[in-house]
Amino acid sequence: MGIIGLPAFIVASFIFIISPGIDTVFILNKSIAQGKKSGLYATLGITTGVLVHTTLAAFGLSLILAQSATAFSIVKYVGAAYLIFLGLSKLLSKDSFVKEEDEIKVVSIRKTYTSAVITNVLNPKVAIFFLAFFPQFIHPAYIHNATPFIILGSLYAIMGLIWFTILTFFAGMFSARLKSNPSFGTWLNKFSAIAFVLMGIKVAFTKR
Repeated sequence: MGIIGLPAFIVASFIFIISPGIDTVFILNKSIAQGKKSGLYATLGITTGVLVHTTLAAFGLSLILAQSATAFSIVKYVGAAYLIFLGLSKLLSKDSFVKEEDEIKVVSIRKTYTSAVITNVLNPKVAIFFLAFFPQFIHPAYIHNATPFIILGSLYAIMGLIWFTILTFFAGMFSARLKSNPSFGTWLNKFSAIAFVLMGIKVAFTKR
């Protein structure tokens, strides 16, 4: 299928996936604040975002971000603004940080999934990373073929899904302890909000 060095790809992908980043912070935030269910939907959202980037890379659309400074900047600033918006919304919200599972409505679950997708898709560094990383494991004769990109991207997404699911369950266990300590939950909410704002600022200042 045009794929070379698959074991090396799996090892390298695993290292990248477990490295702390925006996706990890987002999933931990939802898992701790709203429990395992929200964490799982956040994980599905991030996975969907990875598949979107995979599709864009496979059909060459990510090259637009790599070659156009204007396109890269637009996506970058929109993504940064969205992260900052999420952070400020949490910072100004008067709702309790930690919620019971039965308090979380369907609308909230859908919002979690949608936010996760947007957060991942609007991170241009992911698109550039896929364009730089995947070709190293694709035979030169297949570099313009979408199939190896899709296979590698799907494998990357599955590995991420497994890792973040495990992370969600551990974070969900921590959520149960927070329910007995509201004051700590309040401080954690502020810390989480500031983390989103800082990540937004970081994205805004990233370069291609």
